[in-house]
Amino acid sequence: MSVTEKQKKFISKCRTVCIGSVNENGFPNIKTMLYPRRVEQYKVFYFSTNTSSMRVSQFENNPKACLYFNNTILFKGIMLQGTVEILHDLKMKEQLWEKGDTKYYPLGVTDPDYCVLKFSVDDTEPRCYRI
Repeated sequence: MSVTEKQKKFISKCRTVCIGSVNENGFPNIKTMLYPRRVEQYKVFYFSTNTSSMRVSQFENNPKACLYFNNTILFKGIMLQGTVEILHDLKMKEQLWEKGDTKYYPLGVTDPDYCVLKFSVDDTEPRCYRI
């Protein structure tokens, strides 16, 4: 099942997204993040985050994840299921680096606490669309 044009438009208008991970006891954890730094055909989404974050350690232990884009005013949303890969590749980090990131990563693009989350949609899993 691929994302429709209507769904792509909905996702592109969101400024934040909730990302879900699974903790060491098998319970879901949700965190709101800024809109992805890069989106590839609405199948791959890239986020910047802190290597030291709880979320990164959870994805290292269990890569299963979900993204939930929502509009709280319209009470509509889209959930995508997939997996997360943690990237430390300097080239990718440079591509996603934005002005002002030194606020979170004071050592710059090579800061060891700066990494990239690559969320890939799993086409074999059902997706929930509610728009």
